Amino acid sequence: MAALILAGCGQQPAQPAAERQAQQGNQQAGTTSEQAVEIFSWWTGAGEEAGLLALIDLFKKQNPGIDVINAAVAGGAGTNAKAVLASRMQAGNPPDTFQVHAGRELLDTWVAAGKMEPLNFLYDEEGWRDKFPKDLIDMLSKDGQIYSVPVNIHRGNVLWYNAKVFDQHGLKPPKTFDEFFQVADALKSKGVTPLALGDKEPWTLLHLWEDILLGVAGPEGYKALFTGSKPWNGPEVRQSLEILGRMLQYVNVDHAARNWQDAAKLVADGQAAMNVMGDWVKGYYTVDLKLKPEEDFGWAPTPNTEGSFMVVSDTFGLPVGIKHRDATIKWLKLLGSVEGQDTFNPLKGSIPARLDADPSKYDAYGKSTMEDFKTNELVPSLAHGSAAPPAFVEQATQVIRVFATTGDVDTALQGLASAAKQYLDQ
Repeated sequence: MAALILAGCGQQPAQPAAERQAQQGNQQAGTTSEQAVEIFSWWTGAGEEAGLLALIDLFKKQNPGIDVINAAVAGGAGTNAKAVLASRMQAGNPPDTFQVHAGRELLDTWVAAGKMEPLNFLYDEEGWRDKFPKDLIDMLSKDGQIYSVPVNIHRGNVLWYNAKVFDQHGLKPPKTFDEFFQVADALKSKGVTPLALGDKEPWTLLHLWEDILLGVAGPEGYKALFTGSKPWNGPEVRQSLEILGRMLQYVNVDHAARNWQDAAKLVADGQAAMNVMGDWVKGYYTVDLKLKPEEDFGWAPTPNTEGSFMVVSDTFGLPVGIKHRDATIKWLKLLGSVEGQDTFNPLKGSIPARLDADPSKYDAYGKSTMEDFKTNELVPSLAHGSAAPPAFVEQATQVIRVFATTGDVDTALQGLASAAKQYLDQ
């Protein structure tokens, strides 16, 4: 079972540093009082840490007798945290609750392995079944059982741009791929790096490509790839790779040495003009860098994706065999509440998963995204674990990483088709 979980996570065995963190988590969890809850996440930077700490403060006020252990592990998109989590689950020492993306990252690993308790009772007690979109609840469910509580919604298909740079050069955010390359050429001719990228952690490259793929295939075509209705070596995937290869000609030369925050900061500082990344960038801009929406930075759907909403949702569940079940249920109730979601999301840069949250608590970006979430077609993210099993995500990440170096479209198509056959049953 332990080997199955590790394989399902798409992770290699934890490195020594991760093992040390897992051991520390084991020791820490073993010494807590009965009135405690250990919260495991990768929220350690930008607005995400501020949001988590605000939630913890609110929880402590509501539950003064319960200790909170913040067991966050640093690493973009949870790369390190997932390795530590796998080690702890393998050792039979689960955290009381842990961050996991909605969709197949949740369902194909921990639910499939029988490591999570169903939460139907909690949804019924709290009246949540009509408070979250049905499509989102479906991403948390298997065989009629709901397995986690969504605390937020991030949008993955966002093009961020430096508003002052665009105004200076008389440019508008591109809506199509053709417009993107026209804008990129204009910026390059002015000595401005058109597109900031930080793929030191290669998930960011996969993130860029999945937005391109959505723009080429459209929401229905994109989803059809994961159901087997369309092949991974077909013309739309080929075109998306060709566009990616062309876009990479406009990125900063030191992209392999930077992370997502570094890339976002290049745009904030005016050293680059655009960045494709999820809206955790908004939290970084407004909380950490104190930038103003619509004045210092702007945003738009990535090229060709207007009307589509790439969903990334952070959720927390109830692992089997935890030490502090009652306290953990209280934490989950807070996460799913209007007060909890409106405390966390303005700082994180995300929007509430609930449909009845208070728009007045959100800035211009938040308000516009909340409206889009209600009206756009929702599609699951590949890069963030919703659309495909972790093993496929891992393989696709490697294929795109190699493609970025070689530019070999045919080899990339073969790699994606092979991974789909092995991990998507196609």
